[in-house]
Parts: sequence; C-alpha cells; structure tokens
Amino acid sequence: MDSREERIKRRAYEIWEREGRPAGRAQEHWDKAVQEIEAEGPETERREAGPVVGVGSKGTSG
Repeated sequence: MDSREERIKRRAYEIWEREGRPAGRAQEHWDKAVQEIEAEGPETERREAGPVVGVGSKGTSG
C-alpha cells in the first residue's frame, strides 16, 4: 500500500496535468490533493490494502 504522502503526490500531479500544467501553482495543487484524499476517507485506504486473508475462506468448519 502506498503511503499517504505518495497518494497526495500522485493526486497533485494529476491535478496539475488536468489543469494544463500551469507553472507556479504547486502548493495550490498539493493542498487540493490533500483535500481530495481526506474526503475519500479511510474506506479507500482499506480497499487499496486488499482483502483480509483467512476471513470467510473455504475449508473452515462451522
């Protein structure tokens, strides 16, 4: 799983590209990326981590 900072960095780059690669707005893009990542919440982080192995797997008696 990527670190939070890596996710923000990638998102800021995507925003920069989407806006036509303007110069001198790196902080603005970083701040917007932080807001977007935080708005996604921890649910996205859990989903990216993948499934929990062993929970509900076949072969268990019950």
